[in-house]
Amino acid sequence: MAPIRARAIAMPSVYTTVEISAPKTQVWQALIAKQQWVRWNTYLYDLDPHKPLKVGQQVLLSIRRLPGEEEIAFQPTITLLQPQTCLQWVSGFLGFRNESTFSLQEIGFRRTQYTHQERYSGWFSGWLFPLLRHDEQKGIQRMALELKHYLEQQYSLKTDLVR
Repeated sequence: MAPIRARAIAMPSVYTTVEISAPKTQVWQALIAKQQWVRWNTYLYDLDPHKPLKVGQQVLLSIRRLPGEEEIAFQPTITLLQPQTCLQWVSGFLGFRNESTFSLQEIGFRRTQYTHQERYSGWFSGWLFPLLRHDEQKGIQRMALELKHYLEQQYSLKTDLVR
């Protein structure tokens, strides 16, 4: 009998990466302070600001992939919360699973690389992903740039006050 060979099947995904001129600690604080997202984030909305991010807990959020589009509410479960490094949650419905990962990497003095990745799985993802891909990519890119602009503006104000 011939040996069975496992073949990895790539999950459909989209991601974006941006360099932010701010310390990793500040980027992390902006990312996990979901009650403050309204100040800078037009992609993700917190519908229950008083509920903290904790592993195993569900949070009530909504997304707006494109400006002017209706918000879509969803209730992901936090699966990973590694301080100053990674936040991850999973959401979905029958036949469709979405894993959202936000990761940070220090790349120099007061410089942080922010990466946001969305991975899709389940039998329904093969049909749904092609419909979502373009708008989802635009939405996560918009969020990354909004985070960058917000933090760089905040950080430059703080350093100007110290001088």
